[in-house]
Amino acid sequence: MGVIQTSESGTGRDGGRQTAEPAAQARETVERTSVAALSDSEFAAQVRGWLDEKLDGEFRELRGLGGPGREHEAFDERLEWDRALAAAGWTCLGWPVEYGGRAASVAQQIIFHEEYAKANAPARVSHVGEELLGPTLLAFGTDAQRDRFLPGIRTVTELWCQGYSEPGAGSDLAAVSTSARLDGDHWSINGQKIWTSLAHVADWCFAVCRTEPGSKRHKGLSYLLVPMNQPGIEVRPIVQLTGTSEFNEVFFDNARTEAGLVVGDPGDGWRVAMGTLNVERGISTLGQQIRFARELAAIEEMARESGALDDPLLAEQVDRAWVGLRVLRAHAMRTMAETADDGGQASVGKLLWANWHRGLGELAMAVRGAAGLVAADGDLDEWQRLYLFTRADTIYGGSNEVQRNIISERVLGLPREARQ
Repeated sequence: MGVIQTSESGTGRDGGRQTAEPAAQARETVERTSVAALSDSEFAAQVRGWLDEKLDGEFRELRGLGGPGREHEAFDERLEWDRALAAAGWTCLGWPVEYGGRAASVAQQIIFHEEYAKANAPARVSHVGEELLGPTLLAFGTDAQRDRFLPGIRTVTELWCQGYSEPGAGSDLAAVSTSARLDGDHWSINGQKIWTSLAHVADWCFAVCRTEPGSKRHKGLSYLLVPMNQPGIEVRPIVQLTGTSEFNEVFFDNARTEAGLVVGDPGDGWRVAMGTLNVERGISTLGQQIRFARELAAIEEMARESGALDDPLLAEQVDRAWVGLRVLRAHAMRTMAETADDGGQASVGKLLWANWHRGLGELAMAVRGAAGLVAADGDLDEWQRLYLFTRADTIYGGSNEVQRNIISERVLGLPREARQ
């Protein structure tokens, strides 16, 4: 298994994705109509029909590729897949039509994500822009920012990364120290971000920076949109246990971005950043759960074929995993319609799925037994990779400890943890 390709592969931060093909733009103009009038069954049939046609045709080799720990797989081809989705009107479904969306209802968005997962379609390379930044700009951005950035997200001609975590802050977003100072008509940015997924192929980064000298915690932060292809930014890959490198360190050395590319008011970055985090743990998690179900079914079949299910303790583990997956779905469906969240429900959801998935990796190794301890010819199989990568599930996106602090303080009203 190799490290993810860098910009030399033609998919990186070289400005080559700035303009969509004219034919794709024309097709998109035709397809970008509201789906609100369709019944759920009609909409589901349209989604299934398109996915079946494409995944049985020109994109058939991409089924099941990509995803956490496997972002190195067929990146260029998955980028083209995302653009094909855009050309056919299957990106940004929930956005208003005036911004290039299709005004899909929450139920329709759930249907799309579930059908997408059932089809074993490849992991998206544009998730950060479409699922995180796009809704954030719709909620907090200016008209000029929406006009500038939403089209590139919608057509998958600009890719984004998320600049939150820092070496000295970890999951404690309020402790960021990366600074940004106004210098004429630009912000000058200095500092470091870490665990930045796909930064090496991103065109832009939305970064939380401290813009008020001397400010503490969540005060004095701003949410900036920063171009990645500039001399003041260096991206270094972080090699993971799996041998791949989808995470990166990002160094800012007097990096620049325009003064107007702050989302919300300067100093209001905490509120905007929390809005992004709530979006991150939304509808797409239901598609994630179908992928989890596919992994569990494969592990159960492996256990049945090997005779491992004859062990009552292991059989009980399989049953508990099955029940846990139903709990994940019940929680997601119960909270999906809530329009406001102080972080509590999002944190509960993150705790549930991260711990469940880590446990699934452990279950896979228990089923494999001693054979799972050896990597044939030095290459990991899918279950070894699952086990190793799920070690990170309870860390990235906010560690278990941070999620529990959020729940205890904001939901249960317990005393705040002592902080310096």
